[in-house]
Amino acid sequence: MTPEDLAPEMLVDAATAADAPRESESLDEENTLKKDFVRKVRDLLDAGEKDQVYDLVEPLHPADIADLFELLGTDERPLLAKAISDLMGSEVIAELNDHVRELLVESLPAETVADIAEQLDTDDAVAMLEDLDHEDQQAVLAEMEPEDRAAIETALSYPEESAGRLMSRDLVAVPEHMTVGSLIDYLREGRDLANEFWEVFVVDARHKPIGTCQLSWILRCPRSIALTDVMKRDQTLIPVTMDQEEVALRFQKYALISAAVVDEDGRLVGQITVDDVVHIIQEEAGEDVLALSGAGDGDINEPLPQTIRSRMAWLFINLLTAILASAVVAAFEATIARLVVLAVIMPIITGMGGNAATQTMAVTVRALATNQLTDSNTWRMILREWWIASANGIGFGFMMALACMLIYHDPKLALVAMLAMLLNSLNAGLSGVLIPLGLNKLKIDPAVVSTVFVTTMTDTLGFFFFLGLATLMLL
Repeated sequence: MTPEDLAPEMLVDAATAADAPRESESLDEENTLKKDFVRKVRDLLDAGEKDQVYDLVEPLHPADIADLFELLGTDERPLLAKAISDLMGSEVIAELNDHVRELLVESLPAETVADIAEQLDTDDAVAMLEDLDHEDQQAVLAEMEPEDRAAIETALSYPEESAGRLMSRDLVAVPEHMTVGSLIDYLREGRDLANEFWEVFVVDARHKPIGTCQLSWILRCPRSIALTDVMKRDQTLIPVTMDQEEVALRFQKYALISAAVVDEDGRLVGQITVDDVVHIIQEEAGEDVLALSGAGDGDINEPLPQTIRSRMAWLFINLLTAILASAVVAAFEATIARLVVLAVIMPIITGMGGNAATQTMAVTVRALATNQLTDSNTWRMILREWWIASANGIGFGFMMALACMLIYHDPKLALVAMLAMLLNSLNAGLSGVLIPLGLNKLKIDPAVVSTVFVTTMTDTLGFFFFLGLATLMLL
């Protein structure tokens, strides 16, 4: 067989290979765009030198072009898109940050966006169009081929962050009566098949998946063997409405490479592959961490007004909880006035409680997100955190008592500090596990609001324990 006999997509792109050394001029040893390169592109854009910009950017990999868009300013990105319009293909669009892609898509004509969307997999096309205004979205869909438009409209009809939005319709499904030989002939002769796939789905007459065949099995079996004799009947089917986080957990638990997506009637409508799931795992993990801190999307490309609104709302809630904690302190104003030393120790008690609660809360939220914590082991988790909190409370309480004796030589103050540290440590441990569990039972994402409630509990009760014990034992 000669190279000419191979499919074009199987041939090595000589131009790309020749350009590889040129990329070192733009990329550093960590494979990120050099500062000087980005500055040069920016200067040429300001000067209106579109041809020189094109010559600089053309050798880059699509992922690096996407990085370049993110490194430029908001007003510079449309200029770059116009300068390299011939390079703005589906691969670049698919790699762009969500906020950057939305800005660029809005600045492009509807017919251009439609052309790009038709080159993308269904899931990538949906990701590009789902954030557009309804009018812009309809304008783009109107420019698309009927088949592509129908596929995207169907995907958009599913809930956000569901398997229906995530799935791709590019798959290979064959009837169960085929043999290995007929399947191989079909794969070789088929012109409208997916370009990349790892397994073939076997379906019955109602288009319901009954098994899968990995390509390695097909290539190693005699041609006369029936598919039903070699296919794997046990398979993980993903309901089209399943949340993408649950999809990622299924892939992780069962070590899947791809999985069939089925509709309400059990018919095969798409597939999800592991490369999509890797992105989801990263996205969900980042969302949980940012939700705990109230930092919004945490994306440096997020529009400034949107970031300010999200952070300000979270900080306002924290302000209310801080006022509640201050009200507890104000209730013991007379005690603090008589024993000023209490004001020195109070922040230690509440600070240690808050840190301990954050540790417990982080572990609990992660365990809930990964399905490690379920109804069957809830009490074991609570008891475990109780013992951890007790050990921490006793250990750090003893250290506080020793410090008070060495500095203030007051046994009663030392006892108050030790008991307050122990009580607030127990409070922190139980709050850190019970509050996320309770929110999860109420179908509220514990990663979003746990921090507010846990901080309130540790600060308010921490002040109450310490100042209450001081009032009883020192006055």
